[in-house]
Amino acid sequence: MSNEKRGNFLKVKCLDCDNEQIVFDRAASNVQCIICGKTFVKPLGGKSKITAHIDSVLK
Repeated sequence: MSNEKRGNFLKVKCLDCDNEQIVFDRAASNVQCIICGKTFVKPLGGKSKITAHIDSVLK
């Protein structure tokens, strides 16, 4: 078995409305803020592009 990490959950804060959400850093689809609708996670085929402020990495 591989020791490769499978991904992390991140606590992020929307840059537009300051809403905090938990997202996966290897999301397979766009993730939007549930308050204002801004897209802040875009899939790239591996690690996603995060366009929100990352507050912490959850283990």
